[in-house]
Amino acid sequence: MTHFLRSKSLFTVSGALLILTALASCGNPKTADPSREQSTLNVVTTFLPITLFTEAVAGECATVKALIPPNLGPHDFQATPADIAALSNAQILVKNGLGMEYFLDKLTNSAENNSLQVIDTSRGVAVIKSDDGETGADGGDQSQGEVNPHIWLDPLRAIQQVENIRDGLVKADPGCTDGYTQRAAAYALQLKELNTAIATQLKPFRGKTFIAFHDFAPYFAERYDLNADFVVDVPEMNPTPADLQRVSTKVQQSQLKALLSEPQEGDRSFNALAEDLGVNVVTFDPLETGSEDASKKPDTYFTVMKSNVASLIKSFGG
Repeated sequence: MTHFLRSKSLFTVSGALLILTALASCGNPKTADPSREQSTLNVVTTFLPITLFTEAVAGECATVKALIPPNLGPHDFQATPADIAALSNAQILVKNGLGMEYFLDKLTNSAENNSLQVIDTSRGVAVIKSDDGETGADGGDQSQGEVNPHIWLDPLRAIQQVENIRDGLVKADPGCTDGYTQRAAAYALQLKELNTAIATQLKPFRGKTFIAFHDFAPYFAERYDLNADFVVDVPEMNPTPADLQRVSTKVQQSQLKALLSEPQEGDRSFNALAEDLGVNVVTFDPLETGSEDASKKPDTYFTVMKSNVASLIKSFGG
């Protein structure tokens, strides 16, 4: 199962769209951009990391609004008439891509906004296939197999996402080119520094395996020479006995001290497994959800990622 195949979620969104179609006929304080006096660009983002990156680049040059409430992840999103209206009035839509926002095509079709420009932040980013773990550059053709969409958890790939956002905003709003360029460069520098810090902290654990609840960590693991395993492909799945047995064997082989849970994950089978194995459960936040306040602060990304590294070190017994 992948992020593209969620029959229950797809049914919910599709059903909602039938109703919507009938009803339907921006961290750090933003600094003023000297290149213009007033913002007119209306930007809609999809979910938390994309909102954080867009807020970091937009500044006062654009109004940024998240389509998915920050306390919900893409897996749990259910469309409302307000979502159709937001897309109908937006000039820019910024998405992660790689199938993470599997519901977007139907939503944008319902919005009937022919002038809407879509920024796909995954453009040009090297991807990891969900089926065999091979990597390749994403050029829009995914005929080789579906890919894992969690690119934002690698700070260096996140830089590429930020640069894609910058380029899209500059194209749509050239009057604010200097502002978009400067803010993107400043945020990219922070991401580079974060990557260096994480690499230093995790260097003693190279080659070790960690286990998360769902398959969100391959990009993070690849970046820092770790091995990522998981219980289920996507968070709405329930672990099978075979899943639990596989993880149990892997924990014993790797001598893990903790399993990685997620803030929004409360699966009792996962917690029971940790108890049976005599290991702890620590939190690794994949940044798919967050608070309303956190979603408006681009520095949230850095705060969460630093906390994640601390949790990961605990899972290795460090």
